[in-house]
Amino acid sequence: MNLEKDKYIIVEVIPTHSNAEKGMIAQISALKLDGLKLKDRFDYRLKDELIENKDLKEVIQYDKASFTYVDNPNFIPEKFKSWAKDLPLLLIEDTYTLDYLKDIKNKKELIYPYLNMEHSYDVFNKIMKKYNLAPSNHLVDLLYEAIIYESNNKGDKNEN
Repeated sequence: MNLEKDKYIIVEVIPTHSNAEKGMIAQISALKLDGLKLKDRFDYRLKDELIENKDLKEVIQYDKASFTYVDNPNFIPEKFKSWAKDLPLLLIEDTYTLDYLKDIKNKKELIYPYLNMEHSYDVFNKIMKKYNLAPSNHLVDLLYEAIIYESNNKGDKNEN
């Protein structure tokens, strides 16, 4: 895929459990891109009272006004499926994310090869350091900035 020209979606899924059979999607944040141009964003979260895990509930308390809250656990994946259409999905994580998005037939792949990185427990610290980015709770936004940085610096790499 050519991230400078193709249409695609960067997606982050935050589940209530690492096993899709035991949990539900607590939050999906996603950016719909046409090349490097942001076309739309998807920020949906379950209402707090549906999330039993106190630690998770605490983790996703940021930027409350920027999310749409729903009280039906099935709504988020169904809404995301219709929003994503058939666009390829670039994932932040591919173990539980693939399980939670199994009903979505879009092409799915990890984003890190496009950034010349590998997924690791501290990948976002590495991304912020590599691209000199300020911390953000919105991981999809950090990845979008990293893609832009990679694109802007391609010419520099070719000249060396």
